[in-house]
Amino acid sequence: MTRPLLVLAAWVAPLLIASSALAATLADSPAGVDDFTGKPRLVVLTDVGNEPDDQMSLVRLVLYSNEIDIEALIATTSTWRKDYPLPEYLHAIIDGYAEVQANLSKHAAGYPGARELQARVSAGPDGYGLASIDARHPSAGAEALLAAALRDDPRPLWVTVWGGANVLAEALMQARQRLAPAALAALLARLRVNSISDQDDAGPWIRREFPTLFYLVKPSSADGEEYGSATWTGISGDVYYRNCAGADPTTVTNAWLATHIRAKGPLGRLYPKFEYIMEGDTPSFLGLIDNGLASFRNPSWGGWGGRYVYRQPYGETHAIWTQGGDAFARVTSQDSVHGLDGKLYVSDQATVWRWRPAFQNDFAARMDWTIRDYASANHAPAVVVNGTPGTAPLYVSAEVGKTVELDAAGSLDPDGNKLTYRWFHYAEAGFVPGQALARVALSASNQSRTTATVTDACRPGWLPSKESCGRSVAHLILEVTDNGVPALTSYRRVILVVQAPAAP
Repeated sequence: MTRPLLVLAAWVAPLLIASSALAATLADSPAGVDDFTGKPRLVVLTDVGNEPDDQMSLVRLVLYSNEIDIEALIATTSTWRKDYPLPEYLHAIIDGYAEVQANLSKHAAGYPGARELQARVSAGPDGYGLASIDARHPSAGAEALLAAALRDDPRPLWVTVWGGANVLAEALMQARQRLAPAALAALLARLRVNSISDQDDAGPWIRREFPTLFYLVKPSSADGEEYGSATWTGISGDVYYRNCAGADPTTVTNAWLATHIRAKGPLGRLYPKFEYIMEGDTPSFLGLIDNGLASFRNPSWGGWGGRYVYRQPYGETHAIWTQGGDAFARVTSQDSVHGLDGKLYVSDQATVWRWRPAFQNDFAARMDWTIRDYASANHAPAVVVNGTPGTAPLYVSAEVGKTVELDAAGSLDPDGNKLTYRWFHYAEAGFVPGQALARVALSASNQSRTTATVTDACRPGWLPSKESCGRSVAHLILEVTDNGVPALTSYRRVILVVQAPAAP
């Protein structure tokens, strides 16, 4: 389905605040918002061929290539594959995509041609980590990454690191050699790095050498010993890492994947069985999908790819986007989520697995698109809140004790399916240094209409204290789910911008 453009209804306009009036970009401040228009831009660095999970992630990625501008697919090495990269695996996945691209285009506009994607495949240097880099002879992968970063485009460029980061280090070395200081600063401000832990020695070096670079990672040794505590394992770490207590494991088993993914046509056949966990690299791009959560605008917002905080981990020279935080003050990267058994669970992994039924059903539906016509497949609902369609977040002014009316009755399903609604306050979302979080009560959670009332401008237990609280925020999430097969969910994020009452 195509995504409706953002159109403001006149009657609700007084409630809305332009996001540009609230914050600068992420390059300027951790409180900033990447408020661009158009699709997110993406470069993938992958140690594909090391184990099946990269191929699995690539199959999912091409199914969403209508919503993400994939500008380069670069095969790399890592601690798990130290000798040479294997770009032929990338070509093989795209060959499978070529067989289904025409059918995918019956369901949504914007799918790129397979030849276009094939032309964007390249490889990094042979060998492991920083030692493999020859500054006089940069690899094709480094040149491709540098070309994308230098492209005249106002949108940020996401670089997802599924293996080692030596290609990124190589590209940044070349940029530092070739560019004037102002041009280098502009290039660094354009990049958004999301790394699946550290899988060679390049990541720590990059963070030391380029301290202004946006870098999202849980710093780690390159040997995998710290993977079990990483947020990204929440996608499917239930059995191997034993760290997803509370999650529903049904949709991340080889049995479920055999029925809902592998059995569906030529692209499904390219989706291998996993050996350790399913798609460990996928959280690095899940947040770029245009589902209405819009977490790519700021990592503190939380979404399918997890939620992160901005802080300085031990051993790092400066603050980065990462995990952890001050548990005493309840300012951490963990989410509190009710699990399958109804009990409350608190973990970093919960920031991913809380969305698992939705993103797995969405994946299964996209795979249906590869083999079915439009009438025989399911498509996600289109959410409308207070007369405003689209997927962009809504910013709404709020005051303590005063109600805000929210109405999603105008939402519709392209297949004519029945819709159900769920509103909730994402209590942890939006925390960055200096930003207070408000407490909110909702009059209804499972109806198309609800009333939100801010009960505290600054929640107890969160810093800054009430005494120093000025403007705060609260993130409300609307989930709209259809009754198709599989059931599909779309979202809308409403951000309440709360002005604290004046002191008596």
